[in-house]
Amino acid sequence: MPLTAGIVGLPNVGKSTLFNAITKSQVEAANYPFATIQPNVGVVEVPDERVDRLTQLMTPDKTIYTTFEFTDIAGLVKGASKGEGLGNQFLSNIRLTDAICHVVRCFDDGNITHVEGTVDPIRDIEIINLELIMADLQTVENRLAKVERKAKAKEKDALFEKEVLSKVAEVLKEGKPVRSMELSEEARQLVKGFSLLTMKPVIYIANMSDEEIVDPKQNAYYKQVVQFAEAENNEVVAVCAKIEEELSELEKEEKDVFLQELGISESGLDKVIKSAYRILGLCTYFTAGVKEVRAWTFVEGMSAPECAGIIHTDFQRGFIRAEAFSFDDINTLGSEQAVKEAGKLRLEGKDYKVKDGDVLHFRFNV
Repeated sequence: MPLTAGIVGLPNVGKSTLFNAITKSQVEAANYPFATIQPNVGVVEVPDERVDRLTQLMTPDKTIYTTFEFTDIAGLVKGASKGEGLGNQFLSNIRLTDAICHVVRCFDDGNITHVEGTVDPIRDIEIINLELIMADLQTVENRLAKVERKAKAKEKDALFEKEVLSKVAEVLKEGKPVRSMELSEEARQLVKGFSLLTMKPVIYIANMSDEEIVDPKQNAYYKQVVQFAEAENNEVVAVCAKIEEELSELEKEEKDVFLQELGISESGLDKVIKSAYRILGLCTYFTAGVKEVRAWTFVEGMSAPECAGIIHTDFQRGFIRAEAFSFDDINTLGSEQAVKEAGKLRLEGKDYKVKDGDVLHFRFNV
């Protein structure tokens, strides 16, 4: 399964332009609210120079990068949770995403209408956050109404669920996201089952002009968003959706030259993906041989058998051991044979915690 993120924000903040750019698709991006009526899903490859290097060393028949799935959601407006604008049509589309990418307008342009009349990123963030909070509160209160009967009958599980969800409801009524709560592991697993929107980590994407993207810290709107995000322990990525759209039309070499000319080290897409990996605690391991070089995403702390199960459940069920070496070693030494001769090839058992950049070959028997 690819890493997934839902792109949300008020109308006309640059969501669809950004989506067009990062997926190289032709989603309508018009200058009026609700240009995006149906959710649009695009899958992009996650760029990784380590995959490129392994391909150079192994010369495999094929190379497969890991992927990132973006879902572009129709622009929300104040009152969406009560049916304003497109109402709750968007909710089911981002319930199952791993993270939320919240696009915020950080540029002035009299030719592009703002649904609230003025540019104010913190107001815009709070409008969207409130709609997500209200939607979650509705979900929690609906569930509480159903569990109440069982709790009155003193059913142990129902009593625990009622206690946890009552606390969640109180936090939501205070206007705070569920992710701000301190929960026990048992309570966290219970709440996770409801796919609450405010439980998901957020990346704020500050969309600014092409003149300001070179030095985002000079943008007053951007600084406001950073301050807001830091208080929430979330991340901010500065992008220029227009530049991203231009980059999407270029080949890799041309793209690198264009970025250098602009004085930008990496594309907005690359920054968003790296941010998502950080906030979700994700890493990458590789399988590499003459038939295929492939990147696999896993959660930091996973064991070798669990990582094997990402490829196929049989690999995990019949796990014997993993032959492992680091990307850094093969990058330095130049070949798998040289890695073996240098004594850098390791045999790891069931308790081994896979590390980012490991190159693995799993032995199993079912």
